[in-house]
Amino acid sequence: MAKRDYYEVLGVSKGAGEDEIKKAYRRLARQYHPDVNKDDPQAEEKFKEINEAYEVLSNPQKRAAYDQFGHAAGDANFGNGAGFGGFEGFGGFEGFGDLFDMFFGGGGGRRRSGPQRGADLRVDLEIDFTDAAFGKETTVRIPRTETCTVCKGNRAKPGTPIKTCPTCQGTGQVQSVQNTAFGRFSTVRTCHQCQGVGKIIETPCPECMGRGTVRRQREIEIKIPPGVDTGHRLRVSGEGEAGERGGSPGDLYVYIRVRPHKFFKRQGDDLILEKAISFTQAVLGGTIEVPTLDGQAELRIPEGTQTGTLFRLKGKGFPHLRGYGRGDELVRVKIHTPTKLTAVQREAVRKLAEAFGEEPPEEKGFFGKVKDALGK
Repeated sequence: MAKRDYYEVLGVSKGAGEDEIKKAYRRLARQYHPDVNKDDPQAEEKFKEINEAYEVLSNPQKRAAYDQFGHAAGDANFGNGAGFGGFEGFGGFEGFGDLFDMFFGGGGGRRRSGPQRGADLRVDLEIDFTDAAFGKETTVRIPRTETCTVCKGNRAKPGTPIKTCPTCQGTGQVQSVQNTAFGRFSTVRTCHQCQGVGKIIETPCPECMGRGTVRRQREIEIKIPPGVDTGHRLRVSGEGEAGERGGSPGDLYVYIRVRPHKFFKRQGDDLILEKAISFTQAVLGGTIEVPTLDGQAELRIPEGTQTGTLFRLKGKGFPHLRGYGRGDELVRVKIHTPTKLTAVQREAVRKLAEAFGEEPPEEKGFFGKVKDALGK
């Protein structure tokens, strides 16, 4: 298969300057790099073609020969005994990985050599309704990584020497310089001998086996503020996993779940309570007792109260989580209708109906009830 024109490969004109050629090459190299196009089997060939074209067009001598003789100039000598054909001429790289590092920053999975903050932890905590209202101090038990108390995190057995890494001279990093088509590039990598720590441990700590951290169960005190609700998250600073290489520990996040109450329902910081009252209380009015978060409270029922009427008890709800004061308690009354009446109560209700000008239902005798039961 015949080679494509190098100018066509880079998408530039024959009169393109150095900057235009370099800009086109950078763009195409990013686009067709094999590490970016792992699912495209042709990406590597395109990438080689792009680099071959750039190698020629970025070199004034090779470009002049190519402009005059085309691809046939690849076998010619230009005073140094070398043609310009082939990807191998693009020296200075150890492989695609190094070029990828140069373009895209590289090292995405490499270990960081400096101090690293510890990971955050999460624990779910279920609490009672009243504890959510008034707050509570409790403890949670969690497994976590902690700094070894024997070696203080330096990973060495106490009293034994810790030597500076001879490879990186204690920096934790190794620097190398590469010559590329763009010039000289300096790359920094994590030292393979000390793994970025900068120190060599000859005698590891027997407690943590040279890791600098140990796994322990720990009880943490939690202060639950008044007014929390299901879904609230509490942050306990510094109670997460231990950091690495002198890094600070992570945080502990406590996610709250509030158990439902047997008769209170929460609506924001207000409480909803349904309370049954008798027919006579609804008609004649009176004072009843209702439960609150603080104990029993008196509620005045006016004469002629209808079922579903809502009464408000100021300041008897939940405390405001981020402020002062409390919500209210809303009492919705429902008139209770008795299902069974004594003869005396039935007669009294009949007389009440007559007093209201209502036609009381006809009383059925024994045989009438038997007849209804038989469906006749």
